[in-house]
Amino acid sequence: MTGDPAPNRGRRLRRLRRNLLFAGIATALAATALAIALRPRPEPYAPGADAGANAEITRGLARNLPPDAPPIRLSDAAVDAGIAFRHFPGRRSTQLPEDMGSGAAWGDYDSDGDPDLFLVNLAGPLPREPQDDRDSDAAAGRSALFRNDGDGHFTDVTTLSGAGVGGIGMGAAWGDYDADGRLDLAVTRFGANVLLRNRGDGTFADVSAATGIGAPEGFWTGAAWADYDRDGDVDLHVCGYVRYRFDPADASQTSRQYKAIVPYTLNPSTYPPERNLLFRNEGGRFREVAKDAGVDNLTGRSLSAAWADFDNDGWPDLYVANDVSDNAMFRNLGNGRFADVSHSAWVADYRGAMGLGVGDWENDGDLDLFITHWIAQENALYVNQHGVIATSPTEPMHFVDMADVNGLGQIALDFIGWGTGFLDLDNDGRLDLFAANGSTFQRDDDPSRLVPMKNQLFWNAGAERGFFEIGAAAGEAFAVENVARGAAFADYDADGDEDIALVVHGGDFRLLRNDSERQGGALRVVLRGPRPGQTPGRLRTSTFALGARVTVTAGGIRQIREVGAGPSYLSQGPPGEVHFGLGSATTIDRLEILWPDGSTQTSPGPAPNSVLTIVEGEEPAIDTAGPHAPVP
Repeated sequence: MTGDPAPNRGRRLRRLRRNLLFAGIATALAATALAIALRPRPEPYAPGADAGANAEITRGLARNLPPDAPPIRLSDAAVDAGIAFRHFPGRRSTQLPEDMGSGAAWGDYDSDGDPDLFLVNLAGPLPREPQDDRDSDAAAGRSALFRNDGDGHFTDVTTLSGAGVGGIGMGAAWGDYDADGRLDLAVTRFGANVLLRNRGDGTFADVSAATGIGAPEGFWTGAAWADYDRDGDVDLHVCGYVRYRFDPADASQTSRQYKAIVPYTLNPSTYPPERNLLFRNEGGRFREVAKDAGVDNLTGRSLSAAWADFDNDGWPDLYVANDVSDNAMFRNLGNGRFADVSHSAWVADYRGAMGLGVGDWENDGDLDLFITHWIAQENALYVNQHGVIATSPTEPMHFVDMADVNGLGQIALDFIGWGTGFLDLDNDGRLDLFAANGSTFQRDDDPSRLVPMKNQLFWNAGAERGFFEIGAAAGEAFAVENVARGAAFADYDADGDEDIALVVHGGDFRLLRNDSERQGGALRVVLRGPRPGQTPGRLRTSTFALGARVTVTAGGIRQIREVGAGPSYLSQGPPGEVHFGLGSATTIDRLEILWPDGSTQTSPGPAPNSVLTIVEGEEPAIDTAGPHAPVP
């Protein structure tokens, strides 16, 4: 028999068709794999590289200055003021603690009526031996204290005062822990914290060990004083960042922060979070109670913290800015404990948060939050919804991020923000904003240095129009690029407008003096707690009235300020006082103080351009010579 039977031929044909189908699929898959292998690969993220590709977006977000923008001008005045300070001598060793600091703190330590300035420093590259941290004799690399001479000039009194703290310094905060009427100084470090007691003769004593402040070892960053239990003495909150340990094997590794390639030892996500500390003052010695109080924040890499009464119930709440972890809002329950309301308040924001500003930017009677972030994350403006959105026992407060609609969000995409704060630069009665910027990326031409950036200045045009970035019009000081970190605000030259102290990583200190044409009057209010024995009740006011709320009504504008609510980044403004811009008002209609002990006090409105000094329960002292005159 010749040929194939019909069934066999059918099977062979089906097999042939199946083989051809599989071959076609294999060929298509091979072609696809080849195309994927040969396609152009995206470049690692570089700061600002996407700006051109996003032209359509940025053009849609452009906010040209309106014709009524004020002529705000700031000038670099550190040399004129006699402040010679260079941050971080030596060469970077590409380790995280070196790149995060440092801050500045204004405070009238000698009680002569004008703010003095403490600048924190990094003593040198890591690693460092313990004896290096105790060495405050070497001029380079130690923290420094500059006494305000009252004429716009400062004198370096670091050696004379004994305030030259060594080590890897981060932040600083003035506070009267022993209630003797003189400001003492807390300094945070990578290592152990320091507390300096003010002797009252221009010198300080190190009481870190005696008070318990110096006991915990860790990576400590922001510090903030407050009388959270309202017992009349001040307590101290200290932010813990990460549990950093250097391993030489990590030095050659890289990692990614979002799309950016960074050295392994500079990525905070490499290391587990450090706990936060809360030192409760018990008669001049401290007990660490963060865990018992519910604010140890074990999952947060904390950099800044703000004490402020966000829900207007009289008790200072605590907001903590965390890097690559959820931010945290702790509501003060009034019994020594706090409730974590971060998520219910809509502020548990997982971004790279650095600096904090607190202020009532829209003058509606409650305190809002501004947060600076890492690159490509935008900054945040959390507007307090007190009285707008209903609250409940489970949701006692709410905030909404309105940075975008108010000109503060997308404009920060190409920046890494640090020190920040609300301040009324033109004295028009509306709080403006400053953001200190500086990269964490190393320079390609010199990896021992970090990439500089321009700072930003935002003018508040009112609640209807929001903020406008006016740095380009604010003078040459804002054309300078720097690796900024800490920023602190005070009217150091007593001319009635606020100025900016700026710590530059690896560079010279900058003092941005406000030389703006005066747009309105100003009022400086200096508060002090009652003299000993005058408040027998359970609630008391501390010596520098931390937590007191001042309300001023003038020219149809009602403004509030809270004493001590202004943390910035690793930095602090002068304790015990607040500044008001009064616009075109020729009189102050009403001034009211809600003291931390629960009492209220009203004062006749002084004339604009005055200094009003009030000791609780006593008649106010008014200096009508103007803010240029020191407070007695």
